[in-house]
Amino acid sequence: MKASLLILVMALFFVSCSEYQKVLRADDIAPKYAMADSLYQQGKYKKALQLMEQIVPAYRGKPQAEKLMYMYANTFYNLEDFYLAGYQFERFETSYPKSDSVETAAYLSARSYYELSPRYSLDQTDTDKALERLQEFVNKYPNSEKRTEVNALVSELRQKKEKKEFEVAAQYLRVSDYKAAISAFENFITDNPGSVYRKDAFFGRFEAAYKLAINSIPALVSERLTTAKSYYNSFIKYYSDSDLKADADEILNDINKRLESETATTSIN
Repeated sequence: MKASLLILVMALFFVSCSEYQKVLRADDIAPKYAMADSLYQQGKYKKALQLMEQIVPAYRGKPQAEKLMYMYANTFYNLEDFYLAGYQFERFETSYPKSDSVETAAYLSARSYYELSPRYSLDQTDTDKALERLQEFVNKYPNSEKRTEVNALVSELRQKKEKKEFEVAAQYLRVSDYKAAISAFENFITDNPGSVYRKDAFFGRFEAAYKLAINSIPALVSERLTTAKSYYNSFIKYYSDSDLKADADEILNDINKRLESETATTSIN
């Protein structure tokens, strides 16, 4: 019984494959369209794509083109070829602005670019593109049911970019390039007022200024310690109750001791 069932399944499989190959090799586009549609509905995207690629040019301008082009773009999306999915959904939006599927296409185009966004340490060109497309979606469809989800994606990508910018500043501090670290932290604070890394940026700027001061030539130490102290005051103004306050206070105590020593030395001289 099992052997008979296996033979039947195999026979159906080979008939199916044979029929697919027959349609794939034929010149008639109507059977290709019908089979591509059927395979797409079954989730057999790779096979459907082979057929679609043969007939997409032939259906341009025809009534079936709208459905075909949407399936074509969505097939790339389901195959996780997000570059082509994003591009094809954009083309669909441009070609069929009055389609019932245009809002979904706009969302999936933006979502495709979101999927292409790499980890924060890499080049963020695709992240910028994703942010642009996501924002365009929100602007164009302010009442969309996808709005909350899209806003969350925007927030996630912005935080990724902030993390990259913050880590660049932190890396300057780690390699003892204190002037570059101070400048990078200052730019971060100015450019990202609502960032989750803002507290750490304030502290990083203070720490970098302190280390710059204590590693300076004697003639510059006092002035730079005073500058570092001003950065402490900025940190405390916003984050007096933070988990970094104890570390900041410890550095401040050392600054005050060094300034007192500088003052005493100057008085003796």
